Amino acid sequence: MISSSDILHGKILIVDDLEANVLLLERMLLGAGYVSIETTTDPLEVCELHRKNRYDLILLDLQMPGMDGFQVMQGLKEIETGGYLPVLVITAQPDHKLRALKAGAKDFVSKPFDLAEVLIRVYNMLEVRLLHLETKKLYDRVVAEQKLSERLLLNVLPQSIAERLKGRPEVTAEGFSEVIADSFAEATVLFADIVQFTKFSESVSAEVVVDVLNDIFTRFDRIADEYGLEKIKTIGDAYMVAAGLPVPVSDHADRVANMALDMMEAIDRYNAHSGHTLRVRIGIDTGAVVAGVIGKRKFLYDLWGDVVNTASRMESHGVPGRIQVTDAARQRLSERFLFEERGTIDVKGKGEMRTWFLNGRNRSAESGTAPLN
Repeated sequence: MISSSDILHGKILIVDDLEANVLLLERMLLGAGYVSIETTTDPLEVCELHRKNRYDLILLDLQMPGMDGFQVMQGLKEIETGGYLPVLVITAQPDHKLRALKAGAKDFVSKPFDLAEVLIRVYNMLEVRLLHLETKKLYDRVVAEQKLSERLLLNVLPQSIAERLKGRPEVTAEGFSEVIADSFAEATVLFADIVQFTKFSESVSAEVVVDVLNDIFTRFDRIADEYGLEKIKTIGDAYMVAAGLPVPVSDHADRVANMALDMMEAIDRYNAHSGHTLRVRIGIDTGAVVAGVIGKRKFLYDLWGDVVNTASRMESHGVPGRIQVTDAARQRLSERFLFEERGTIDVKGKGEMRTWFLNGRNRSAESGTAPLN
C-alpha cells in the first residue's frame, strides 16, 4: 500500500522558464509537506535530470523558449520506455490541454495557479505513479518467480511434458485430473550402477558420498545432454536414461550406445582426477515402453514396460566395467558398433537370454550418431 508519507517523499521536478512560477510552485508544495523537490528553468536539462534522478512527477510548463514542453515530453518517451510519462503539464492555453494528454501527459494544471487544484492534482498524480511503480515491481517479481518455477519444472520433467502440463487449466496445487501417458513402439533404456558403492560409502563421510555422486552424475548429465537423451531418474548410486522419448527419434539406440561408451570414459577420467577406483556396470535394452507423469505433489516422469525391467536386469546381471546389451539392442545397433558375444545367461524373471558386451565404436563403418549441437 502507498501511504501519505510515501507520497510526500516522492521525487518532484518543477520545470518553468519563469523563475517566479518556479518559486511559487515550490513554496506551495513545501508548504503542503513535500520534501523532495528540484527545479530548473532550462527545458534542455530535463531529460538528463530525469535520466539521472528518475522523478516520480515532473511539473512541466508547455510554453518555453528554445524547447517547448511537447518537445521535452518527446525526449522523455525515449527514457520511459515502459510508456508511462510522469508528467503534469502547466498551461494557460485551453487547447493545449487535450494536445498534451494525447502527447502522453497524465494531467494538467491551469494558469494562473489555484492552490487547491495544484495540491490535489500533484497528490493524485504521485499516488498513481507510485502505485504504478509498485505494481510493476510486483509484476516483475511474479515473472521472475514464474521463470524460476519453469526452470525447476524442467529439471523434473522433459520440456515437452512440462509444456503440456502448463497448457492444462485443470493443473492445480492438488495435481491434475487427466493422466499423462504415452506409448512408444521403440525406445532404448540404459541403467548404470556404481559397483560396490555401498561398501565405498561406508568408508567415507556423508559429505564425500554426496560429492562423489554429484560429480559422477553431473558428468553423466552432460553426456545425456550431448546426445539428446532423457534422464529419467537416479536411485541411490543407480542412473537411468532413455532415448526415443518423449520425442521419438529413429537413432535412439545409437544415442544410448554412444552415451554408454562415453560414460565408461567419464568414469576413467573421474578416477584419474580423484584417485578413486570406482567402476560402473551398464545394461541396455530396446523395445516398446509406456511413459508418463505420476504423482500429485512431486511430479515424476517415469517409464514402464518389459524393456525397462530387462535393461535393469542387463545391468544387475552384468560385469563391472562392461556394457551388457540384449540381442534386440545389438540388432538395432548393427555394424556401427563393436560387440563381444557373452553367450546365454539366466536372467531373473526372464529365463535364459542371449546377451552381448558393447566394446566400442566401429571406426571402419559409417559414423552413427554425432553429438547434438
